[in-house]
Amino acid sequence: MVIRTNTLKVKRRDLAKALIGRGVSLEPLAEWSKVGLKVNDSKVPIGATPEYLAGHYILQSPSSFLPVIALCPQPDEVVIDMAAAPGGKTTYMAQLMKNKGTIIANDSQKARTKALYANCQRLGVSNVIISNYDGRKLPSIVKNVDRVLLDSPCSGLGLISRDPSMKTQKNFKEISKLSALQKELLLAGIDCVNPHSKTGGYIVYSTCSVTVEENEAVINYALNHRYVKIVETGVQVGVSGVIAYKKYRFPASMKLARRVYPHVHNMDGFFFCKLKKFANGVKKKVVEEDKKPVADVSKEDRKDSNGKKKERKKKKRSHKEIEDEELKDDYGAEDMSDGSNNVDVREEQESNDNEPIEEDEVKQEKEESDMDEEKLAEEPKKTKKKIKDPCTLRCYLSLIHISEPTRQAEISYAVFCLKKKKKKK
Repeated sequence: MVIRTNTLKVKRRDLAKALIGRGVSLEPLAEWSKVGLKVNDSKVPIGATPEYLAGHYILQSPSSFLPVIALCPQPDEVVIDMAAAPGGKTTYMAQLMKNKGTIIANDSQKARTKALYANCQRLGVSNVIISNYDGRKLPSIVKNVDRVLLDSPCSGLGLISRDPSMKTQKNFKEISKLSALQKELLLAGIDCVNPHSKTGGYIVYSTCSVTVEENEAVINYALNHRYVKIVETGVQVGVSGVIAYKKYRFPASMKLARRVYPHVHNMDGFFFCKLKKFANGVKKKVVEEDKKPVADVSKEDRKDSNGKKKERKKKKRSHKEIEDEELKDDYGAEDMSDGSNNVDVREEQESNDNEPIEEDEVKQEKEESDMDEEKLAEEPKKTKKKIKDPCTLRCYLSLIHISEPTRQAEISYAVFCLKKKKKKK
């Protein structure tokens, strides 16, 4: 368990002495944190001590210290925390700003703002304005702020070490939906920042997930749609960001982002990246590939996709060609040509209406009308007699070769033709 000292009320050394006197075994968190304390053992509940109720400390994951340290808000600045509840990062920013300036702590869920308000009151934070807006609409409400922190909603897959049930709760569809939301939120956060700020112009994006789709892919999307660049976080914890993963390819500057892994750093899985905005507006030239979820595609993958397209084109032969081939196979080429090369049954019927009918054809039509439909369905392959009537021919083929949906369509068309003939007569 880790607690963060509230330096607005007490020093870490004094807090440690007070807790040790109550039977709490603790030690400094790490060299990179001046306010963190790691609790090894305690005889009293950490969330119910007089020091906790007085607002001397707050329970907080050490990995969530990192984005605030990277953002490094300064006194007298205007800062937005786009997803603030329950208030751990917001109160830490107020602590670094020494309760000066303004923090707009926003959360889209009204029920969560209660915990945010309670923590701000308990810790003595007085420079926070709590709001309840959809983060994507903030640019129309607040503009020209100095810094923005976006601890984005995510899949939480970095918390598997604490909650193994996360493995079965999430799937790829949810991750893709979250990725789309994260891209919208990040663009909104960038639009809120003033690029000409004397002390700021920075955005920090973070998630408690380790998936590339929710982290580097989102940052890359922002790089291609807004005038921002990746800068040093100033934090040495974690490893560099990913620049190549499966089909994804990212710029070399992505190494400046930081990743925290539970099995390596003994903290929750985390990702954070610091961006610097240098101009307003939207980039006009947007790479087409960046509109897709895949950042870049290799040459081999492109060849495979082109080959698949060709196969699809071959499969998409017209129904007319398929029907003609079936007719040729069952009746021969001679049966298909009545003095012309036209193989369309409907056109052949129209052309033959004005021609004299031979005696053989009349006999053949009588024979075919006498045939029972049940026998035709039971022994379709044994009948090799010539069938000139397009309606009967279509029904015959539909019973032999064609799938169920196509068969129903062909039969309905044959019925339509028969009705049309009766009206003409």
